[in-house]
Amino acid sequence: MSRIGKQLIVLPSGVEASVEGKHVTVKGPKGQLELDVHKNATVSIADGEAGKEIAVAMTDLESKLNRSLWGTMRSNIANMVKGVTEGFSKQLEVNGVGYKVALQGNSLNLHLGYSHEIDFALPDGITAEVEKNVITVKGIDKQLVGHISAEIRKLRKPEPYKGKGIKYMDEVIRRKAGKAAKSA
Repeated sequence: MSRIGKQLIVLPSGVEASVEGKHVTVKGPKGQLELDVHKNATVSIADGEAGKEIAVAMTDLESKLNRSLWGTMRSNIANMVKGVTEGFSKQLEVNGVGYKVALQGNSLNLHLGYSHEIDFALPDGITAEVEKNVITVKGIDKQLVGHISAEIRKLRKPEPYKGKGIKYMDEVIRRKAGKAAKSA
């Protein structure tokens, strides 16, 4: 049994949810998100003690696939509710001599030590803020925020010798000793 899947999702005030078959829509102050749930999942909205509550159930709990997807479906819907109320953000740090980042309209202009500059266009629903060497990616869709952050990081991954590159703020780069330290 999934301990996460059994938990109810309480809708805060100002958030509306609707279920049409296998299609879930959540509307809130920051926007609207939609999700198609798995064919074996059923989503229901009911009035509870703390207001409206969303419950996720699976048709056959004997199947290992259904048990593993139960918590995933519930977490995805809970992330939708959190996204339309608070939103999500990830911070990236740019380290390196001469590495620069600038925000131009709806795209990032990155100078990352290559012979050319990189223009990274941000998709709809994603905004970015640049302050010195920190990029903050914001949006209401948790999956899209994480994906765009990973795409930006992939442009210049942090290397272990000098620590140059783009890394997440909370990421720890394990440093390696170079040739000079090895021969000593």
